Amino acid sequence: MTVIKASFKLNYGDFKLEVDLTLPCTGISVLFGHSGSGKTTLLRCIAGLEQAPQGYLEINGSVWQDSEQQIFLPTYKRPLGYVFQEANLFSHLTVLANLQYGLKRVKNNLGLIKLNQTIELLGIGHLLTRMPNNLSGGERQRVAIARALALNPEILLMDEPLASLDFKRKQEILPYLIKLHQQLDIPIIYVTHSQQEVAQLADTLVILEDGNILASGPLSETQSRHDLPLAQDREAATVWQVTIAEHESEYHLTRVEFEGGSLSIAKVDAKIGTDLRVQIYARDVSITLAEPHATSILNVLPAVISHLSEGQENQALVKLQLGQQLLLAHISRKSLLLLGLQIGMSVFAQIKGTSILT
Repeated sequence: MTVIKASFKLNYGDFKLEVDLTLPCTGISVLFGHSGSGKTTLLRCIAGLEQAPQGYLEINGSVWQDSEQQIFLPTYKRPLGYVFQEANLFSHLTVLANLQYGLKRVKNNLGLIKLNQTIELLGIGHLLTRMPNNLSGGERQRVAIARALALNPEILLMDEPLASLDFKRKQEILPYLIKLHQQLDIPIIYVTHSQQEVAQLADTLVILEDGNILASGPLSETQSRHDLPLAQDREAATVWQVTIAEHESEYHLTRVEFEGGSLSIAKVDAKIGTDLRVQIYARDVSITLAEPHATSILNVLPAVISHLSEGQENQALVKLQLGQQLLLAHISRKSLLLLGLQIGMSVFAQIKGTSILT
């Protein structure tokens, strides 16, 4: 399988970036971390906007940087698309003219074909005659993404493209990013500090701190690692891949299936058989020793405790195994002691259907 190999050492004095990373050449790899962790610096090194004195970058078999061999491909020669936090559209050009600007870099008519497909994918056909000043923030970012894709890149780099948008605009553009995820056949490297964006977009998760990589791997594995600060965070969650099995219209519920069981969640407007991601916050999972027979909670699932640890103050972290699925639960330390929970114990996990996000 072709991969992305990225190794960089960069010293800014107070800040040092030192990473050695291998990523798949498919899907979305998310660079996640707090401000100052090195996410954007790493992305800029991949783009060639920063030249690390010691660096190696290979994408899909092509070497873009090898400091030992004195190879450094400048940004304009790298077949990539880059989307910044701000859309940076040319204010004096229409949307269509902005999109056509980079087509001269694309050989033959492939760029025009790709551009037409991208316009349809991002739902911006009705915006083509408008000027950037007459677009909402979400519309501007969709145009910026389309402009980057019009170059027919081998990789798409996205630096916190939703950071400057309010909640409403973020919700407007996220479905389009999900469509990109589903339909693009090029890798995307996406920078964010939002766990919601991680849950909805990431296939591979890379966690950075102080210029170093704390962890890297498939989302489900990395997100549920109990040895990482992410699992202790209030926003800690687990993401499951599920399939819509049934709609219970009279209750406004949808039943989804995963390997080893099913969940009832708030109604989803999609066809039976549609694949979804569901996000289950650790704070919304409770544990019982015996299967309850009279409870308002619809999702009661058998599980085995695979890890226990006490976190900050009163919080305890419980890691559960449900067949092939992992689940995190945040409970009180008092509950941990009163229930006598131990690793290897069989329990039941309770999850409120209304708390599960899609």
